[in-house]
Amino acid sequence: MGIFSRFQDIVNANITALLDKAEDPQKMIRMMIQEMQETLVEVRTTSARVIADRKTVERRVQNLQREVLEWEEKAALALSKGREDLARAALAEQSTVEEMAQQAELELVQISAHLKELNDEITQLQRKLDDAKSKQKALAAREQSARSRLDMRRRFNRDKLDEAFSKFDQYERRMDDMEAEVESYDLGSKDLAEEIDDLARNEKVDQALAKLKARMEKQG
Repeated sequence: MGIFSRFQDIVNANITALLDKAEDPQKMIRMMIQEMQETLVEVRTTSARVIADRKTVERRVQNLQREVLEWEEKAALALSKGREDLARAALAEQSTVEEMAQQAELELVQISAHLKELNDEITQLQRKLDDAKSKQKALAAREQSARSRLDMRRRFNRDKLDEAFSKFDQYERRMDDMEAEVESYDLGSKDLAEEIDDLARNEKVDQALAKLKARMEKQG
């Protein structure tokens, strides 16, 4: 791909649309910035070469213009010496040099137009590059913000989960306390009154048993 065709691809690119389609926006914008920086270096290198060419052509134009004047002076000198033939030859050379000077001037105009295009392209590319760098910073800030919010959300959810388990533990403990209270009624020895009542009941049973035995013996 040529330098200018790649440059046009970059200048005409919709950065936001590219980022929306990219799986990794950060990677995508880094690649784009790198591509634009490399293209900018190439365009500047080309501009420097064209500027050097312009200086060379400018010197050639000056030399040709000076040569045109010199041939005119030579023609005038020959004519003043009565050498019309030499004057005509000098004027013919002058005409040839004038044509060469005009061609050089036309080339100079074309070079200047080319430089203007390069300057416009550099300006556009630099603006796009600055825009991409700004988007890179904004994207990095958004990513950091999103990560911070996500971390907070995760911590919040963990806190809520811990709180729920804590309440569950409290409910379990409360149930344990209630069950323990019920079981406590079945624990421990009988009090003194209950033991005495048991003894009285046992004595009555013994007396009834003795009477029954005595009655059965009399009958036998």
